[in-house]
Amino acid sequence: MRAVIQRVLEASVTVAGKREAEIGPGLLVLVGVEDADTDEDIAWLTAKIANLRIFGDSNGVMNLSVCDVSGEIIVVSQFTLHASTKKGNRPSYIKAARPEIAIPLYEQFVAELQLACGQTIQTGIFGADMKVALVNDGPVTIVIDTKNKE
Repeated sequence: MRAVIQRVLEASVTVAGKREAEIGPGLLVLVGVEDADTDEDIAWLTAKIANLRIFGDSNGVMNLSVCDVSGEIIVVSQFTLHASTKKGNRPSYIKAARPEIAIPLYEQFVAELQLACGQTIQTGIFGADMKVALVNDGPVTIVIDTKNKE
C-alpha cells in the first residue's frame, strides 16, 4: 500500500457536484492498493498513520499524532499512486490492484484506521471521479509505502 498523508486545515471530497466528505483540521490520506498488499500491510500502515507525530505540541514542535489532537481524517482511494513512469510518457498502472482486490482491502484499511483513532473516518467514493479540495497545513506532506518499511 502506498499513502500520501497531508496535514490539513480543511479538506473535502465532491462527486458529481455533491459534497461527499468534509473535515476541519486533521489528515487527508490518499491511499493506493496494489496486488501484493496483505492484512499485514494494512495493520502496519494504519498504526503508522494513527501514530505519526506531525501536529504541533504546546511548544510548536511536531510531537503529536492526529489521534492526540482529535483531528479528523478523510481517506481517498487513488490507484494512480502506483503509477510506473519508467518507460515513455504514459504511466502504467500494472501494479495497482483491480477493484475486486482493492475494494475489500481499502474498506478494511478505513475500518482499521477508524478503530486505531476511535473516530469516524470520512471517505470519498471508490472508483469515482472525485474533486478533492484541501488547505495543506504547513505544508506537511508525508509519503509512506508499506513495501519500504524496513
